[in-house]
Amino acid sequence: MKIKKGDTVEILSGNDKGKKGEVIQVLPKKDKIIVKGVNVRKKHVKARKQGQESGIISIESAIHSSKANVVCPKCGKTTKVGYKIEKNEKSRICKKCGAKLK
Repeated sequence: MKIKKGDTVEILSGNDKGKKGEVIQVLPKKDKIIVKGVNVRKKHVKARKQGQESGIISIESAIHSSKANVVCPKCGKTTKVGYKIEKNEKSRICKKCGAKLK
């Protein structure tokens, strides 16, 4: 999977199309990602211990990784991720401007 935790991504399709956010978690076995502020769902939570509150909380749900593109920090455009090998070190690069991605 070319999207990593901490990347800024833009959503390409669905209800949240056009939104940008940071990747919180990557689920490589399911090929899904969780993005901050995207695909927010309501969850009803019951108090488990005395003093704990019950209620409705908002949590981010997973989306398929093919619905998101990485945003290049240098040029600010959505881009595909390429790889470059230099001195036995593999690094991710922006396909549009050639800048290194973190």
